[in-house]
Amino acid sequence: MDAAQTFRIEGMHCASCAAMIERTFRKRAGVLSAVVNYAAETALVAFDPEKVQPRDLAGAIAPLGFTLVLAENRDATAGANPAKQEKLRELAAMRRKVLSSIPLAVFSMVVMGWDALAQYGRLPVMSETWAGLVHHLFPVMASYMLMVVGQPYLKGVWLFLRHRQASMDTLIGLGTGAAFVYSFILNAFEKPLTGLLDVHQTYYDATIVVIAFISLGKYLEAKARLKTGDAIEKLLNLQAKTALVLKDGREIETPLDQIAVGDRIIVKPGARIPVDGALADGTSFVDESMLTGEPVPVEKRAGDRVAAGTVNTSGTFTFTAAKVGGETLLAHIIKQVREAQGSKAPVQALADKIAAVFVPVVLGLAVLTLVLWLAVGTRQLGLAHALSLGLAAFVSILVIACPCALGLATPTAIIVGVGKGAREGILVRDAETLEKLHLVDVVVVDKTGTITRGRPEFVELRNLSSLGWDEILSLFATLEQRSEHPIAHAVVEAAKAAKLPLLPLEAFESRAGRGVRATIAGKVFSAGNERLAGELGVAFDAPAIATETTRGRTPVFLISEGALLAVAFVADPVKESARDAVASLHALGVKVIMLTGDNEDTARQVAHEVGISEVFGRALPADKLAKVRELQAAGHIVAMAGDGVNDAPALAQADVGIAMATGTDVAIESAGVTLLHGDISKLAKAIRLSRLTMRGIRQNLFWAFIYNLVGIPLAAGLFYPWFGWTLSPVFAGLAMAMSSVSVVLNSLRLKTMRL
Repeated sequence: MDAAQTFRIEGMHCASCAAMIERTFRKRAGVLSAVVNYAAETALVAFDPEKVQPRDLAGAIAPLGFTLVLAENRDATAGANPAKQEKLRELAAMRRKVLSSIPLAVFSMVVMGWDALAQYGRLPVMSETWAGLVHHLFPVMASYMLMVVGQPYLKGVWLFLRHRQASMDTLIGLGTGAAFVYSFILNAFEKPLTGLLDVHQTYYDATIVVIAFISLGKYLEAKARLKTGDAIEKLLNLQAKTALVLKDGREIETPLDQIAVGDRIIVKPGARIPVDGALADGTSFVDESMLTGEPVPVEKRAGDRVAAGTVNTSGTFTFTAAKVGGETLLAHIIKQVREAQGSKAPVQALADKIAAVFVPVVLGLAVLTLVLWLAVGTRQLGLAHALSLGLAAFVSILVIACPCALGLATPTAIIVGVGKGAREGILVRDAETLEKLHLVDVVVVDKTGTITRGRPEFVELRNLSSLGWDEILSLFATLEQRSEHPIAHAVVEAAKAAKLPLLPLEAFESRAGRGVRATIAGKVFSAGNERLAGELGVAFDAPAIATETTRGRTPVFLISEGALLAVAFVADPVKESARDAVASLHALGVKVIMLTGDNEDTARQVAHEVGISEVFGRALPADKLAKVRELQAAGHIVAMAGDGVNDAPALAQADVGIAMATGTDVAIESAGVTLLHGDISKLAKAIRLSRLTMRGIRQNLFWAFIYNLVGIPLAAGLFYPWFGWTLSPVFAGLAMAMSSVSVVLNSLRLKTMRL
């Protein structure tokens, strides 16, 4: 059986590193697919365990300088985040190198600036003593920068020479290494080369400053990138470490991994709920903001569900564990967010294709530029000047053309977008779904559980007898307590809420499709629908009942000894947020259509109440599927929102399926987006999130491309014959570093935007 696992990858420095790892994995026998995400530092690999194992994958990329972390594959909620700890250690090492390189870069820039200003008479020429000191210091400083701070870039050159695998590090290493070697040759053979070359035109300063700038940019990028994945860290921190398990009448503090389904767990005020379950004893208010985004605590009574990670704010209660370990809702959320953040959007395909061929193309372009400068420039400028300009162009092209920003453009925005969605109670399955969502122009919604709450509630009691209101409701609930029908449950819950007693009954009889009958205190009572009333020959106000039915209300008649005592009305109420949600979708330019299996009258009443103009009732699963296909055939991008098994085919067919987390597992598995707590108000937020994320991706790609499109011709000296313009390797390094930082910072802006 094929397996798919997400692994953490250490040692990646750019998008071309990710492309290199992908190519290596895909060449292995038994690997079905591989998606490597540079920004998330993960690899999602589907493979045949009989042909290849994770340790084989680790061995395949180890010679290239990358590490596949095998220990990462464990329960999503286990302890601290090891990936973050490793990143913090890497960040600390980068910081030390940056701090050591900044003084050298500043000194080099001061010398460079002095020389430049002295040429224009703005400063006096540097004294021979200072010039001699600089002449001897620069080789030492450049050696430290290249051999110590620039070690990853030299490693990139070595891997290129040994394995023919080029990355961003290869470009930087070749550029700064060439500048250093050329300068060293001029110093070592100064006398023989005098007259042939300008022996005073060395590039030690370029080696020092370029490596310093790029190292600083990499540090700032890594620091900012760490913030893009903090959604996972926050979710991990929601997990309790232990639980108070009730065993043999004693409270025993038990580690999380030792809790079993069926354990009775005590939760005290202020404590996090450790696993999923249902309340057994007690009442309390639970802060479920991590699921819903809503700050107001929710009241919990016996039988109500509680979820791991939520916080008990008031009373002490006991609940029974139903889902533990990796089966809890929190664990599923963490897993889904991780997988979504590591996935790739279709828009990234272009960037990946470019990054895959970018490095060898740039390397060839840099060599060609140097050759052209020597071939053409020597005749016009002389060998010394042409070689100097050609080498500067060679280094500048290699440095500015690094595809880091291109590789970061899409994944950083996806990581931030998926994380922001998770904090808002919007779970996105993958990046492709997030991309599709921004194009949606029609949303098809189910009624029950999506627009309405999905469970009938007692809404009105019309007493037609001389008995008191409480007595009538008590009789109703007593009759209905043994019925399994949802309408009966609504009546019983209403009586319990009013704290009314349930009376003893005898000779209970359920009459399928009609209602129930029983003897209470010696009298025969019946409760049921219009059909039951007709069979018992009881008259009722049919027009009034029909009016209530068109409002979406279901009547329940209470009958005794041929007389109609009362009529209770039960309805599936519209969610408080539904009308605003529909209005928000309309404001986004999205058309809303209701498809429901309920009757036309009820469907139209509910649709009118929430502001939906197009509605189709009595729709079977096949009808819903056909309607979605019809809309797609008309050129619409369709999102389908539902919560039941009958919605699953349409959810799967829609361009984007949106499931209510209060619904069935089948609906959730068929959907690309899950709205936690079944909150339809998050539907418009999900579309806004997608649009903001895609806007950020387009902005990132623009800036990533513009740096290279403008920078490469300038670095090559294309404008030199007409305007005398060239690009110093120093400024090329600064531009390259800032391009990556700007892309990450632009992605982080999404965190501050309101949905």
